[in-house]
Amino acid sequence: MRLRHVLALSLLGLIGSSSAFAQTPPPSNTPINAVERTAATTSARLLSASAWEGHAATRASITRYTEHMMADFYHADAPGAAVLVARGDEVLYRGARGLANVKTGTPLTPDSVFRIGSISKQFAAAGLLKLVEDGKLSLNDPLSKFVPNFPNGKHITVLELLNHTSGVKDYIRIAGWADGPLDTPMSTAQLIATFKNAKPDFAPGADWAYDNSGYVLVGAVIEAVTGQPWYNYLNHTLFEPLGMTDTGYGADPKFAAQEVHGYSLNDGKVVPAKVINMTIPGAAGGLVSTVDDLLKWNLALHEGQVLKSATYTQMITPVGKAIGAHYGFGIERTTVQGQPMLGHDGGIFGFASMLEYVPGQDISVIVLQNNDSNDDYKGPDTIARKLAAAALGEPYPEATPIAVNAATMKQFEGVYRINDHSARVLRVLDGKLTAQRTGGPRSVLIPIAADEFLYTNGLDRFTVQRDAAGAVTGMRFFANGEPPGALVARTNEPLPSERQEVPLPRSALNRVLGTYAAGDMNMKVFLDGIQLKAQMGGQAPIEIFAESPDLFFMTAVDATLAFSTGKEQPSTVTLNEGGHTMTLHRVP
Repeated sequence: MRLRHVLALSLLGLIGSSSAFAQTPPPSNTPINAVERTAATTSARLLSASAWEGHAATRASITRYTEHMMADFYHADAPGAAVLVARGDEVLYRGARGLANVKTGTPLTPDSVFRIGSISKQFAAAGLLKLVEDGKLSLNDPLSKFVPNFPNGKHITVLELLNHTSGVKDYIRIAGWADGPLDTPMSTAQLIATFKNAKPDFAPGADWAYDNSGYVLVGAVIEAVTGQPWYNYLNHTLFEPLGMTDTGYGADPKFAAQEVHGYSLNDGKVVPAKVINMTIPGAAGGLVSTVDDLLKWNLALHEGQVLKSATYTQMITPVGKAIGAHYGFGIERTTVQGQPMLGHDGGIFGFASMLEYVPGQDISVIVLQNNDSNDDYKGPDTIARKLAAAALGEPYPEATPIAVNAATMKQFEGVYRINDHSARVLRVLDGKLTAQRTGGPRSVLIPIAADEFLYTNGLDRFTVQRDAAGAVTGMRFFANGEPPGALVARTNEPLPSERQEVPLPRSALNRVLGTYAAGDMNMKVFLDGIQLKAQMGGQAPIEIFAESPDLFFMTAVDATLAFSTGKEQPSTVTLNEGGHTMTLHRVP
């Protein structure tokens, strides 16, 4: 499940999903299948200016690189992670940093058992595909064949459940879902009852939306076909044959007793994560595992030991509306340093995880973390991507700043137009170059070479483009550091004016306080001391500042809140972010 990522990247969740996979798709003409799994090549390779350049990754170099990153990302006396990097069955790094139990001081080890969240979907998908291979069902079968009386079930196919195109409402996005207690066990049928009557997001096959409900239904299909609980079937069919003895159902007392503790951050403090009974994630996220077992899985799945060649190709190949999302069946496709990469992330209360595989090079990277909150992009997705690049011998550039004088820095200011609705604004603030995309957060940039800047996530970067006379004409932006990058021209548009805060009396601030809702979304406006803040759903609060008694702005993201005018409490507030608007109504 991706419980921790609902609307987590921007107030409206318009920047993109939590997963970096969606930002850098591999070329559409790059086939990957069970017979030919040769990595694509590219002439545009970014090689670090470090000692890595021109050298293949070794166990020693990966160990040094990983341990340095782990020390930077995780404190030894706080929740942390277990990490494994391998080339084929050769383990290049296997280690852990941080605590399994903060209260007792018990350290994490590479043998620690973690909740893996949505990585569970990969197992559920493969398990169902085994049944397809056995002739027990077809991907084109209607859901109604296995879950009678499910609304519109005769028009929803098994394939649409697997690739998130069914339109079934994701139950974790139903208003109030996470507000109440989540510690009561639920059967698959009881889980389905929580979302079966919710209004669909779209007609089956008409669009794509990440959907935990769809994979709860995948579990229901497995149970209908096999006559046993989905997790028992996966154990007998996948885990036992592959020797994955530390992988299983999180609600099983055997595994529950082995799990490390999960944590969250609350106002910068480590606190125990919200309790959730592990029956509730269902087949969408109910499994636990270790880095060693996930390496066994990666090698078995991608080297032809689990599925037939044609079935494997179906699993990793997006079709229909899933093409734009680069999503197969429990597999997301992306690139790392221009080479194809397959994997899936996971997030559930107290835990975050990433499982990646680079074909051709046969590289596996597994990161399992017992904290569901990360600052400054220091999470499993970033760690895993950087480690995959390092294992290729092509690490991302180091965030080592060089000196850039003020006059040169000023040259880069301007509006770089991406399209009619979106631009990147570069502006010097407090002696540092910053970048802010329309509707997005402002980032302080790190100059790492002449005319080259790195974002604080350590992945995104751009190079400044100049004409023959040396004048700045644009940038080449590398999302996730991936070649070849996109050219973005600098326009003659003036820099947007910086918004100015105006002081308001406490009575004016009190007027806008309250909870506002639109459909299954809700936003709370509240005072934290003397600072007004807004909080959408379960994401972190964002400071808001008054431009007038009815109009407030944010600096964390490029967004405004316009409250209905009048002396009484406002009945509505309109959120405007990156040209997208949403009107929310006050909840009595």
